[in-house]
Amino acid sequence: MIKSFQDYGVRNIISGKPGVWNNFANYLYLAKTDAFSMASIHTFSFVLGVVVLQFLLSLLLSLILNTEIKGARLLRSIMMTPWVVPTVISALIWMWLFQPQYGFVKYLVNLVSLGKVQDFAMLNNPRTALAGVGIAALWKQIPLMSLLLLAGLQNVPQEINEAAMIDGAGKFRRFLSVTLPYLSPVIKVSISMAIIENFKQFPLFWTMTGGGPNNATTTLAVLSYREAFVSMNLGSGAAVTTLWMLMMILVVFFYNRVFRVQDLG
Repeated sequence: MIKSFQDYGVRNIISGKPGVWNNFANYLYLAKTDAFSMASIHTFSFVLGVVVLQFLLSLLLSLILNTEIKGARLLRSIMMTPWVVPTVISALIWMWLFQPQYGFVKYLVNLVSLGKVQDFAMLNNPRTALAGVGIAALWKQIPLMSLLLLAGLQNVPQEINEAAMIDGAGKFRRFLSVTLPYLSPVIKVSISMAIIENFKQFPLFWTMTGGGPNNATTTLAVLSYREAFVSMNLGSGAAVTTLWMLMMILVVFFYNRVFRVQDLG
């Protein structure tokens, strides 16, 4: 954080000289360029989209797994595989799936469109690249949230559910009035973890797109790395990191405040 207020580059590391105070020049530089504002928009769009879809899909999967359907135990055992796979390996897998010449996704799109779409390249298109990284993030993160929600579902007292059913409450009413209140602590923790995880997401972006195409997937994490280790301006990179960290803290803080107000209500 201190270096974000200084002129600090590679020459300082080599010479061992400390950085020099620069009167907020690093922050003024970020304010004058479009790169920081666009990276912020990409970061918030990615976090919002992935977290909302992750919660909805994880909740649906956990509800399915909480039933006595055939193969539920086997599914529970193998569903953690994407989560334990290293993030860089996950990125390489999805790069292969999205590969524009021979990727499996291209083959599926071609098949579904009856050959009308033959040049589908998700990661090469600025309009779809962010969504492509989001799909990879969902594949990796949904299993953990699903198991957390499943653990919460299994702790819902059955006698309360049965009492509500006797009182004439339907499935949807019981879900809203009984299940969700008991799931509230698990939901709060799960979504907080998801917000933090996706705010600081770097390996997927750098491996899959490098921030491209045309800076369409340049998030605050990617911008910080570029400023510090590509442009070799460690002071500017530290400024991006500082603002990025403050944004993440504020988002988590306000999310927890909203959740607390709802609990009190």
